[in-house]
Amino acid sequence: MERLTRSFLFVPGDRPDRFDKAAAAGAHQVVIDLEDAVSMATKEQARDAAAMWLAPGRVAAVRINGADTPWFNGDLSMMQSAPSAVVMLPKADADSLAATAQALPGRPIIALIETVKGYMELRQLAATPGLTRLAFGSVDFGTETGILDEGDAMTAIRTQIVLESCYAGLLPPIDGVSVGFSDDEQMRRDALRSRQLGFGGKLCIHPRQVAAVNGAFLPTPEQLAWAERVMAAIAASNGG
Repeated sequence: MERLTRSFLFVPGDRPDRFDKAAAAGAHQVVIDLEDAVSMATKEQARDAAAMWLAPGRVAAVRINGADTPWFNGDLSMMQSAPSAVVMLPKADADSLAATAQALPGRPIIALIETVKGYMELRQLAATPGLTRLAFGSVDFGTETGILDEGDAMTAIRTQIVLESCYAGLLPPIDGVSVGFSDDEQMRRDALRSRQLGFGGKLCIHPRQVAAVNGAFLPTPEQLAWAERVMAAIAASNGG
């Protein structure tokens, strides 16, 4: 059975010196970021660096620039020459996701829900052929809506993303980043909360966050012991 990808570690696309380090940090998937982590002056430089690193067939996700930017079509063209790369589409809505899927047929796509428009179109997005997973861009979503990502303020938003993913038969969605990375225990609590709400993974912005995310999605010793008891009972039941 294929391992479900739990941790996604962003690395700035204009820092190719960090690509290999990110790949060795223990995350299940590296995300080369051509969007928020890259200034407008270095967008094309970042795109070229990503293409060069992916050229030998290395596996990574690439967060391309949004459909409302002048770099979108160029990013799609670069992705056409990088068949091993997963596409992460920022500020996804029905139109931008359809355009991405059409340009990259058969390519796995992760759609970031980080605008009200994208959220309101969740069911249409989730039904788009080629979409692999939804992800929650909680920081940008909070910026647009004014909803603070504190306590249970965004629980209803997160729950709906999980429900629409489940209804569409998608893999469990990916929760947004935690902006702090100096408190390992808080990171673990954040990741456990994501798991409790039905998410299947979490975005990371620093290598230090990876271990906490990976650990939070592992079964506990108690859950493993329960599963072993169940399997032993099944084996002893002779099909009863």
